[in-house]
Amino acid sequence: QVQLVESGGGSVQAGGSLRLSCAASVYTNCMGWFRQAPGKEREGVATIRSDGSASYADSVKGRFTISKDNAKNTLYLEMNGLKPEDTAMYYCAADPSLWFACGRRSPESFGYWGQGTQVTVSS
Repeated sequence: QVQLVESGGGSVQAGGSLRLSCAASVYTNCMGWFRQAPGKEREGVATIRSDGSASYADSVKGRFTISKDNAKNTLYLEMNGLKPEDTAMYYCAADPSLWFACGRRSPESFGYWGQGTQVTVSS
């Protein structure tokens, strides 16, 4: 059983920055950030393996950076240049069984989820 607790969401103006954190109860090979806006499907923002291999959605490349502190079992998402279209509930997810599939950023592949943290970007 993996427990995930997110923090760091909030409201910012366009162009601003936020840093999300996710504390995991145990070590996992694959962790990621997903988001879901009202009326839209959940999408994979970024995922990272324990070897540091990361994968990003095209919409956030160059603006968001995912990182993981393996010693602390903590996942981060540094978000810069935020846009109104980034507004969504952001979820941390993990799955110890994923390795090669980690980079596909498929929500259906992840078995453990946090409660979510809201990010709101105003224009």
